[in-house]
Amino acid sequence: MRQIDWAQFGLSAPQMLPVNGIDMAVWDTNTPSEMPPVVLCHGYPELAFSWRHQLVGLPKAAIRAIAPDLRGYGLTSAPDAIEAYDLDTLTGDLAALLDAKGIEKAVFCGHDWGGLIVWAMATRRPDRVAGVIGVNTPYTKRPPIDPIALYEQRFGPDHYIIFFQKPGAMEAILEEDVDKTFRFYMRRS
Repeated sequence: MRQIDWAQFGLSAPQMLPVNGIDMAVWDTNTPSEMPPVVLCHGYPELAFSWRHQLVGLPKAAIRAIAPDLRGYGLTSAPDAIEAYDLDTLTGDLAALLDAKGIEKAVFCGHDWGGLIVWAMATRRPDRVAGVIGVNTPYTKRPPIDPIALYEQRFGPDHYIIFFQKPGAMEAILEEDVDKTFRFYMRRS
C-alpha cells in the first residue's frame, strides 16, 4: 500500500497518542492562538488526510488545527469489537485527545461520519465543546425506530449503508483496489 507523503503538503508525520485505550494518529499544527483549537473529524471512508488543506490554511489565520485519524481508520488502532465504535466511545476518544493535548475545550468540525460524532460531542460532552461545525451533516435526534431499518425503508436494500451491514462487504470493496479507492475519495471535485 502506498504511504502518504505529508511533506508535499508542508506537514510532518503524525504524533501517535495513547487515548481511550487505543493509539491515535494525530496531526497538530500547534499554532499559538487566543482562540480554541479546531479539531477536524473526517468522514467515511476518509482519513485525516481529507483535512490536509485546512491543516495548512487554518494556521495562516492564527488558528490551531488538530486532525486525528479516527478510531478504526488509517494509522489509528482498529479494535475488532463492534461495541468499540459506539458514540460514547468515539466521543470519549475526542475528549481523551483533548486531555492528552492539555486542551480544555475545542471547536469540533466534522464531515459526514465525523459530523455525526461532533454533534454527539455537543450533547454528550458539552463541557469540552466551544463550538460545532457540521459539514454536510445536520444535527438530528435519534429516530424512534432503528436507523438501519429506516434507511432500508427509505432507500432500499442496495443503499450503501444497508449493504455495508453485511460482515466483510465493505472491506471487500475497499480492499479490492486500495489505491483506486483512495484516489476516488480524495479527488478534487
